[in-house]
Amino acid sequence: MKITLFIPCFVERVAPRTGMAMAEVLERLGHEVVYPEAQTCCGQPAYNSGYWPEARSVAEHFLDVFSGAETVVAPSGSCTAMVRSGFAELFRGTEREQEAAALGERTHEFSDFLVNRLKVTDVGARFPGRVAFHDGCHSLRELGVQAPPRELLARVKQLELVELPGVPRCCGFGGTFSVKHPDISIAMGRAKCAAIVATGADFVISNDPSCLMQVRGIIEKKGLKIRARHLAEVLAAQ
Repeated sequence: MKITLFIPCFVERVAPRTGMAMAEVLERLGHEVVYPEAQTCCGQPAYNSGYWPEARSVAEHFLDVFSGAETVVAPSGSCTAMVRSGFAELFRGTEREQEAAALGERTHEFSDFLVNRLKVTDVGARFPGRVAFHDGCHSLRELGVQAPPRELLARVKQLELVELPGVPRCCGFGGTFSVKHPDISIAMGRAKCAAIVATGADFVISNDPSCLMQVRGIIEKKGLKIRARHLAEVLAAQ
């Protein structure tokens, strides 16, 4: 299969290793991977802040760049949800409504794509350590992606997967929420880190880079020994 990579802003600017790891896993499975260099933001920050005309302008460029893609895969539940759900709102009633809907159907979050589209759970990874998985809100609540990351992690050699206590809770990042309400955001992030510490995990893993940036920042400020990794980085390890 020819797979087109959608690399979100956070990955490009803050965690490029995540994008490279995703490409490594897909190529290891025998697929052709392409990266359109003209791609930019999907428009989610402006969309979530209520600037829909500005978000639509950015999203139109996204449609232009990915219009010919057979399958689009992203290492972010948040940005995937924007293309699948946000674009439907942005382009409703416009001449590009059907085009946006079709692209949304062809755009997939990485773990969901591996498990439910490729029917793969074992990618030949080895990652020694005790791991706690954090469900990003967009992946869990908008995309309904909960089982796929766990199915993949369960097949990683020498990895022990532990669940965070209680019901899945937000890490406090929430995109522009963390900028508008920093005190609440930090408090939520600290609560999330306390839950991770309680598991005795060596690593916290997520399929959303923005969540990892939030959690990693608090971990480092508190001087904790826990390390944060994207799911793609774990699956790329051998």
